[in-house]
This record gives sequence, C-alpha cells and structure tokens, in this order.
Amino acid sequence: MDVASRVIVAGDPARVKQIASMLNDVKLVNENRGFFVYTGKYKDTPISVAVHGIGAPSLAIVFEELVMLGAKVVVRLGTAGAFIPDLHVGDVVIPTGAAYHVGGTLGMYFSENVALSCVPDFNLLRSIVTELEAYNIPYRAGPVFSSDAFYAENPAFAKTWANRGYLAVEMECATLFALGLLRKVHCAAALVISDNLVVSEEKELRTAKDLEKYIMSITPAILDALVKFKYNS
Repeated sequence: MDVASRVIVAGDPARVKQIASMLNDVKLVNENRGFFVYTGKYKDTPISVAVHGIGAPSLAIVFEELVMLGAKVVVRLGTAGAFIPDLHVGDVVIPTGAAYHVGGTLGMYFSENVALSCVPDFNLLRSIVTELEAYNIPYRAGPVFSSDAFYAENPAFAKTWANRGYLAVEMECATLFALGLLRKVHCAAALVISDNLVVSEEKELRTAKDLEKYIMSITPAILDALVKFKYNS
C-alpha cells in the first residue's frame, strides 16, 4: 500500500473523503473494513489521508500500521465537544496536550503507575499555528480530554474539566500524542468544535456534512503546515 510520510487522519470516513478531495492525483489505496486511505499530492508533496475510526483502540491500530508503512508525520484533523460556553460550533481548537485515564489502550503500552505526557510535537504544532495565522483563521490553543466513553459525557463532566482549564473533549488525541512520542513520529492535531456540552442550543452533535464548510476552510492551512514541516528521515 502506498502511504506517504505525511498523513492526515480523521475518524469519520466522510470527513476523510472531504479532505482527500483537496489533493491532486489522489488514489484510494486502502478500503479494508472501511478504513479508507487516500494518497495524492499537495503542492507536489505526497500526502495521505486515512480513517482512524472511533476511540483509542482504533486509532492505535491505524497509527501503528501507518508507521509500519512509512508515516513520519501525522496530524489528526477531527472534531471535539466544547467544555466552555465561549467555544461554538465551527471554532478551531489546537490541543497543547490531552488528558487520559491511564488504562485501556494506553495501559497496554505503559504501566498504569506511569504518569504519561500526552503532548504533541512542538515544532509541528507551531507549524500548524503559523499556517492558521497566515490564513487568518482564529483558534484557541489549550489542553483537551480524551475520553473512552462517548455517552458518559454530561454537563457535570464538562464543568469538572473546564474548571481544570481544559477546553474540549474528544477521543483520540492522547493516544496519538503518546504513541507519537513512543514511536518517534511527529504528531499534532487540529479540532473543529462539533457541539457544546454546556450551551443548550449547541448540544446537538453536528454531522460531517454540517461541518464540511469548517473542515474545508482549515484543511489548506493543515496541508501547508504538513508540506512545510521539516523532519529527519
């Protein structure tokens, strides 16, 4: 399978197709079990876009296999639910770290007594922020919480983590960042707010179609960040 060294990953197959549509000479190089992977070029640089599915186990499997196939830089372009009232649907969050209850997937990689630093690659994060600013795209930078239980989220949960300074909840960043550090792969993320756990009129989760205009507006900045990012091969 032809996987580029620079990869964008997302959970929703519909979102992956949206992102892949911005590549030139794009080809579907994997569709096994619905984990679509597209490879094409952006400004003459090979880029792959892959479905990572939902949650830590799925992300970990896809990440490990992408790395086996040559991935060196991985950016999650996904969605998150806001913890705070001044983040709205379509807003962009750049995770500076991700909290996770050690156990589950990461507990299989690390002792449960280990304190994990689930943080993105600083230089890749800086590259993403630089391009967002070049495109005049507003963003909020801060930590997020990576949950293993989508339907366990509620206003009390949101309040607890908001009081700790966290911006939003999603399901994969902690695993991506921790495994990136472990496997010596450059990883970061950009998230679009899909719902708000504490604002009643924004509690309904938006679909990939609803969020398409927001995803497509930031995708060029993410692609430019990937193309410009330098790494040691």
